[in-house]
Amino acid sequence: MYIQILLTMAELKLTTVKVIKKLYDEDFKISTIQGGLNFQRLVNRTLDLYTKNETFRKQLNEYTSLQISGSQF
Repeated sequence: MYIQILLTMAELKLTTVKVIKKLYDEDFKISTIQGGLNFQRLVNRTLDLYTKNETFRKQLNEYTSLQISGSQF
């Protein structure tokens, strides 16, 4: 069991991202309480879908509902 944990930790990539405060604090946190999906699961599933599913990738690339704020959002 202990060795499995070490292997899993070695396979993880620690990264930081800046997210829109309102989306995270007001919208995402409420949704996670109701649905049980945490941020790490969301990111990992999104990365998996983005790399394996052309329709999902196209949908994300064409998504324009976030306000332009001079940043990379």
